[in-house]
Amino acid sequence: MNETDARWRQALLPVDATLAQTIKNLNEVGVKLALCVDSDGRLLGSISDGDLRRGLLRGLSMEDPVREIVNSKPLVVPEGTERQMVRALMQANKVQQVPVVDSSGRVAGLHLWDELDTPPAHDYPMVIMAGGKGTRLRPYTEDCPKPMLPVAGKPMLQHIIERAQSQGFSRFLLSLNYLGHMIRDHFGDGSAIGVKISYVTEDEPLGTAGALSLIDPKPGTPFVVTNGDVLTDIDYRELIEFRDRLDAQAVMAVRRYDWTNPYGVVEMEGVDITGFAEKPVIRSHINAGVYALAPEALDHLTALRHCDMPTLFDRLRAAGCRTVAYPMHEPWFDVGRPHDLERANQELSQKTGPTLG
Repeated sequence: MNETDARWRQALLPVDATLAQTIKNLNEVGVKLALCVDSDGRLLGSISDGDLRRGLLRGLSMEDPVREIVNSKPLVVPEGTERQMVRALMQANKVQQVPVVDSSGRVAGLHLWDELDTPPAHDYPMVIMAGGKGTRLRPYTEDCPKPMLPVAGKPMLQHIIERAQSQGFSRFLLSLNYLGHMIRDHFGDGSAIGVKISYVTEDEPLGTAGALSLIDPKPGTPFVVTNGDVLTDIDYRELIEFRDRLDAQAVMAVRRYDWTNPYGVVEMEGVDITGFAEKPVIRSHINAGVYALAPEALDHLTALRHCDMPTLFDRLRAAGCRTVAYPMHEPWFDVGRPHDLERANQELSQKTGPTLG
């Protein structure tokens, strides 16, 4: 645990910390767990990435206190517990972090699965929708496919592939249409960057899900789908694990979007005024363009027929299949317009590490 010593100390949070501070802590410390402690360092509970997402889905704001979501009964081990026992407990409880506490309940360390054993390898494929014409990004896309537009010195598509590669993804399938030959020429079979890349080509645009009907053979495992213009720090593996835990056919990453009405709103029942709301904030969740699907989800597509991803989710629900939302808090750019491209360039150019936020 010596390697983890500095990091677990950074993962300690006071009980009055906000969700925003907790998210910042999770992103910066990198142990995927924050530990809520009292003024004497006694463990009050833990906060995982999943706890945060469930809180955001409940409608909590970034300013709400972390005590609203803290897990007050986390799995812990006492000081001196043997490594083999800790590993067995983590395996049995399907957790990747276990706090160590002393006889007074104070945090004394943190066991990480990554340091107890090599994380299990995976062979999940990733499908990247890279066929869009990028009409809103003209003139940049007149002679360049949108996913190949440079951001911080490299194509957007390369950012996506490298991010996934760092998480163990090695098989990619790219769906091409507009100027697709430029993408093929740049990446080839992927061997130059240590991955395997194959392609399908849409003769006509088939939508964000329709291109999946071209995959042959059908994947034998769950897989990730992402739009080729979405840059994010999301953990793509967690999307698949989230799908597995909830036994869902499809997962859609969603992001909270707040819109402030610029006007004072009059509340009425019929013609009677019942109240007023001055510039109310409307909160909703938007589709973030990243998904995890079970192979069987492809059975609800018709070959060569246009289908957008929300339509596929509707079909799955109509067939009695479970579809779930994955609330995300990670940095996220949907590079669809010139000012989005400019912002992505500014943000990523300032980074010295592998993450966006």
